[in-house]
Amino acid sequence: MCGMPQQPPIRSTPARPRRPDASMSLLTNVMDHSLDDGYAEAAARKKAAGDSGMPKTLRAKLGLAAGLVLAALVVTLGAAQARVAAPVVAKEREELVDRIDRETEAADKLEDSVDELRADVSARQREALRNSGGSADSDLAGILSGAVAVHGPGVKLVVNDAKEAATGGDGDPREASGFSDTGRVRDRDMQRVVNGLWESRAEAVSINGQRLTALSAIRAAGDAILVDNKPLVPPYTVLAVGDGQRLSTRFQNSADGLYLNALQESYGIRTGISVEDDLRLPAAPSVTVRTAQPSAEKSEKGTS
Repeated sequence: MCGMPQQPPIRSTPARPRRPDASMSLLTNVMDHSLDDGYAEAAARKKAAGDSGMPKTLRAKLGLAAGLVLAALVVTLGAAQARVAAPVVAKEREELVDRIDRETEAADKLEDSVDELRADVSARQREALRNSGGSADSDLAGILSGAVAVHGPGVKLVVNDAKEAATGGDGDPREASGFSDTGRVRDRDMQRVVNGLWESRAEAVSINGQRLTALSAIRAAGDAILVDNKPLVPPYTVLAVGDGQRLSTRFQNSADGLYLNALQESYGIRTGISVEDDLRLPAAPSVTVRTAQPSAEKSEKGTS
């Protein structure tokens, strides 16, 4: 029997199942080999070189902790130095306050001494006038110079800031906006008032109890009106001795009286004038003449 060539047996092996993600080979490769070979080699070289391989995050934490410790040490040393220096600073401040108090007390004593000397000079001047014979000329000189107190009929003039003028915390308008406020009385306003009264034949004038003389000055210093370097506080009360009714009429009809009336109508400056039967004006604190001297010609005529 002729034999037919044998065919190798056919083994039936089951086919390998296909992966579900076979179509996403690139993504699969990235997931399976997330660490690049270059990074792996670099890590191996660092390890072979003896690097400790300490994670960077841990070293950062240790560095931060060391920095915090150093900062705490600096703050502690600063606080310790401040505590050491505090008593010295407190002592220096206390000494400074004591020195200011002593100097202020000394200045107050000097001011009191000046006032006493001025009063003594004024008293001696009045005494000299009384001892000069009591003539009519000497009495007139004392009255006109302001060296003696006077009384008699006259006018009382009150000048005040406008109601709507700005006021400070203590109610004083001068503590707020200064002379830029047109509703406030200014030094030149009081100068015109006084000059108008003199021109209207006033014989003696005072402002807020301060007697005016030929040497008196009315001026501004900062936000205050000064009379002979003494500050005034509104309202300003002006007393003028003279022929009461005539003095009032002359002043109100004068240019300075009309100026005061214009201030009242335009800016609300408050004014009031009244005729008084008896006004009392004090003597000036001090009347000092440094230049003027009696005329020699008059003295010779008086002795001839």
